[in-house]
Amino acid sequence: MNPPVNIVLSKNKKLLTVAFEDNNFAMTSEYLRVYSPSAEVRGHVPGQETLQLNKQDVTISSLTPMGNYAIAIHYSDGHTTGIYSWSYLYHLGNKKDELWLDYVNRVNKNNDNKNYHEVSI
Repeated sequence: MNPPVNIVLSKNKKLLTVAFEDNNFAMTSEYLRVYSPSAEVRGHVPGQETLQLNKQDVTISSLTPMGNYAIAIHYSDGHTTGIYSWSYLYHLGNKKDELWLDYVNRVNKNNDNKNYHEVSI
C-alpha cells in the first residue's frame, strides 16, 4: 500500500486526518485509541481482545514515523504501543462507520452485563 499523501493532527489533538491518493479519512483520537493495533488492545490471538472503555477524553500526544510503512501514535492516557500501518489506517478510515457501531454495541453490552451483575435481589 502506498503511504498517505498527508497526515494532519488537529490543534486540539482529537482529530487525525489521513489523506490517501483516493480518499481522505478524518478519525477521532478516541476511535483510533479503541482500535489500536497493539497487543494490549487486540491480544496476541483472537479472543484475547480487551474492550477499551472511557477513552472519550484521550488526545494524541505525538505521531512517530515508523520507516515507510506506518506511524506510532502516542496517547495522553500513556498508551504508546500502537503501530498503525498504512493499510490498517486505510482500513480504519474505510470501515469507520461499521467499526464504530460495533464498538458502541460492545460497550453497551458490557454496560448491560455490568449493570445486571451489580443489581441486588
